[in-house]
Amino acid sequence: MTAQETVVAAPVISAVQRAAQPVIPRPTRAGSTAPEDALLDAACERAVAGLLAQQRADGHWSYRLETNVCMEAEYVMLGRILGRFDEARERRIVARILGEQQSDGGWPVYAGGPSDADCTVEAYVALRAAGLAADHPAVSAARDRISALGGVAATRVFTRMWLACCGLHPWEPLPELPPEILLLPTRVPLSLPRFASWARATIVPLTVVLTLRPATAAIVLGAHELPDGSKPADARRKAPSGVVATGFRGLDKALHAYRRSPWQPGRARALRAAEAWILEHQEADGGIGGIQPPMAYQCLALHALGYRNGNPALDRAWNAFEGFILEDETTCEVQACLSPVWDTGLAMLALSDLGLPRDHPALVRAASWLLERECTAVGDWAAVRRRLPAGGWPFEYDNQLYPDVDDTAIVLLALQRVELPAAGLDAVRRGLRWMVGMQSRDGGLGAFDADNTGKLVGRIPFCDFGAVTDPPSADVTAHVVEACAAWGLAGAYAPVQRMVRWLLRDQDADGAWFGRWGVNYVYGTAAAIPGLVAGGLHRTHPAVQSGLDWLLSVQNEDGSFGEDCATYDDPSLRGRGDATPSQTAWGLQGLCSAGEARSGAAARAARWLMEQQGEDGLWRDSRYTGTGFPRDFYLRYHGYAAYFPAAALGRYRAMRPAVGARKAHGVPMKLVSKGAVTLAPVEEA
Repeated sequence: MTAQETVVAAPVISAVQRAAQPVIPRPTRAGSTAPEDALLDAACERAVAGLLAQQRADGHWSYRLETNVCMEAEYVMLGRILGRFDEARERRIVARILGEQQSDGGWPVYAGGPSDADCTVEAYVALRAAGLAADHPAVSAARDRISALGGVAATRVFTRMWLACCGLHPWEPLPELPPEILLLPTRVPLSLPRFASWARATIVPLTVVLTLRPATAAIVLGAHELPDGSKPADARRKAPSGVVATGFRGLDKALHAYRRSPWQPGRARALRAAEAWILEHQEADGGIGGIQPPMAYQCLALHALGYRNGNPALDRAWNAFEGFILEDETTCEVQACLSPVWDTGLAMLALSDLGLPRDHPALVRAASWLLERECTAVGDWAAVRRRLPAGGWPFEYDNQLYPDVDDTAIVLLALQRVELPAAGLDAVRRGLRWMVGMQSRDGGLGAFDADNTGKLVGRIPFCDFGAVTDPPSADVTAHVVEACAAWGLAGAYAPVQRMVRWLLRDQDADGAWFGRWGVNYVYGTAAAIPGLVAGGLHRTHPAVQSGLDWLLSVQNEDGSFGEDCATYDDPSLRGRGDATPSQTAWGLQGLCSAGEARSGAAARAARWLMEQQGEDGLWRDSRYTGTGFPRDFYLRYHGYAAYFPAAALGRYRAMRPAVGARKAHGVPMKLVSKGAVTLAPVEEA
């Protein structure tokens, strides 16, 4: 099941039908509500100072990336399994976990959300492993909440696998995930390339874990201490039904029988292939995929294969996992990922929008740092784009095998705002060629893979958590259109025309766009509007106006915007939630791109941001506004409340005097002239 199929999809209507829809009255001109120029200038100057103060010495930015307590709980469990636990650090982790416990005794997937069975069970086990007694008030409250949520039976496969690894749950009820999946040809519907990049990096180690079933007595609880329970009828994750689901359940029974058979041809070879895959995909820092789940699961897999502390491969893997830790004397937090490339590109764009010149030392240093992070290795994406040369940029410090289309678009936009040497322009050409080459057949772009839209892989019993495919999304596609346009590849360039047509098809009936990587419709809509305008649509185009109308309809009276993560579960809540600076910044950018920089709506949004600005010149989000997996995993990017509001105020200030005029940042680079680089669609393998 794809990310967008987990929500109720609004019907797609044609541009002709949309043009016939009534347009709500335009907002009044700003008039006296517009911020005074001197106050706006002062706010922009403070934002510049705030961003520059947070730039690292080597030129990059990197902000805290906060998520739920499963990160800390799994660190504790893994440390106990591997014999690498640090009791002093565990005490600091306990402080972090207890600080996030809700009044009902549970823990949520996102701040302010309902208590979640997976988070609560894993937090409970971590607290007990770290030494809290079963009758500790917080532990007792958590156990009561686990019972109320349906017990262990209500948890995902991942959680029950962690319990099994700790000796707290039987292996037999868990679904099989055979390593033979690595031996399937690419064109088979369930072959490894059919899964998204993050799913591949997770699944391969887990084929080893679920096959070898390493059980330890790493954590000892009392008999029946964890309530088994039963999955409630109103569970967030429904058991799949239908002919396909029945078929997969039958296949899982057959695989369980195969496990018990003395004759298992190919099993040893498949395990060797999985082991080789893990070792080959370890980056220089020991990580895989740049995110927490593969980091942890490769440690479990290597340990199950007999690797022990002191082995270089296992030591590198553990050190990479520990690289996500933020701690002080009282608390310890485990991040799900690091986002330095993303943060640096967006901070550069914000500073440029605020008026820093192309040759400013801060921008030049940042550009040099980004150029050093270019991906030059051929990664898994080549399984379906075999003729496409390497290029692009990752999300993290070290992730050569997994460049990110979205990050590449942002980096290309940022580099267009800076004076670059000839070598830098060569990197831009390679990045553009790779990014455009990752376009899917339908015209859109996903984050890491092309044409990664299969539905069958999401139906296997193991996949009961998160998105396992990477279909095109509006936010990524729109960012790519902007990047192409910034470098002179728009207008008549066929791939960009296909992207624009995809965006028009993807618009919902009410004018909004679904946000795949940010919460949610505010993010998607505020990304799509600038993309369409950059792609050649006039701001009076019906699709742009319909998107604008939707933004105006959800804007709060005080000018702010806010949307809760719950909108992924209930789309009727779209555009509603507590106001945040990052989402207000997205709304303001959408208004400005649609030609409303001089409107009262834009003025109110700008005023709200100015009123919320901190003494350091930046802002703070109280809610999670980043999306990992819709409905399952969310993040609070602490950088979002720094660079997005700064960029929005800068763009508002620049566009307010002359609505409709395009501000050119440099001279477009003619990448398809003189035969130097041909950015034509790449042939399919």
